[in-house]
Amino acid sequence: MNARVRGWWRRGRWVALGLVLLLVVPPAGSALALRVNYAGDLREGTKTRGKDAIWLGHAWVDGRKKDADLTAFAARIKGTGIRDLYVHAGPLEHDGTLPATRYPRAKWLIETVHRTMPGIRVHAWLGDILATEGPDGLRLENAASRAAVVVSARQILDAGFDGVHFDLEPLHSDDRHYLSLLDDLGELTRARRAPLSVAAHQIDPLPGAHSALGAVSDSEKWWSQEFFGQVARRVDQIAVMSYDTWMPLESLYGGYVAQQTSLALEVTPESTDLLMGLPFFHEDDLGHHESAETVAAAVRGTRLGLGRTDPARERFGVALYVDFAAKEGDWQAYREGWH
Repeated sequence: MNARVRGWWRRGRWVALGLVLLLVVPPAGSALALRVNYAGDLREGTKTRGKDAIWLGHAWVDGRKKDADLTAFAARIKGTGIRDLYVHAGPLEHDGTLPATRYPRAKWLIETVHRTMPGIRVHAWLGDILATEGPDGLRLENAASRAAVVVSARQILDAGFDGVHFDLEPLHSDDRHYLSLLDDLGELTRARRAPLSVAAHQIDPLPGAHSALGAVSDSEKWWSQEFFGQVARRVDQIAVMSYDTWMPLESLYGGYVAQQTSLALEVTPESTDLLMGLPFFHEDDLGHHESAETVAAAVRGTRLGLGRTDPARERFGVALYVDFAAKEGDWQAYREGWH
């Protein structure tokens, strides 16, 4: 996210070609493994637990959305498992601060949701580009910047949001400064009895994949499974951005999501909500093939991974990215496959 951050795809053509050969077109054995992972019967009961979420665009807090829009949205999600709204209230400044002018209609949104949609929680979605792959962006190694992010989170909670959701990209695996930031944010949110959630990178599909990719480019894309678990233990919710996978076929994508679901379940504590992202957007480029990354495939892959790994888990759901790009077919596939 963060305006579809894809720094590695904008580099030289030779790098892009190398990534295609090495990663987009998987070896025959890997492709077969993903296809097999997408096969099989869905386990009974692997459906919504009423803990789903959706990312919502900035229009909901800057004045563009009105009462009629919110009424239509309430009708849209009625009867689904959606409980949490991640509403874009940023972005943060590169120094970690957040101008209050970025969310002038937040009070209207929060109060109206609480009045008309009982049980729905409104989180402030905050993020920024990190200076991990370029000269500009938020620098987590700067203690003052991390402190400013905590102040921004306090500011958001003071504004009435039920929780805070962070999406900082591109975030490399094993970033100890990020873990330190989450520790500090956790102290604040626990004291305020507010949920802390994060958008998470995908997990290494093969051991050390992030390091291998980093060796041939400035990007890592994935996190190690160990680092994912370290993050998950520090938050109340973790939502995997399980799209932009480079998979060229629907069966490979679905098998990949099944694998990601299992990997995430293995290291996410029972006390943390684990959400798998659904691609409610439509693009065709190197990282995302619209014909492959479908909602139906993501839901089936999620259910397969859940059924094989931890079918009784209650703190589990899906997260829909993103409201302003969704089509009717995306909503239909979510309802039919997950309810």
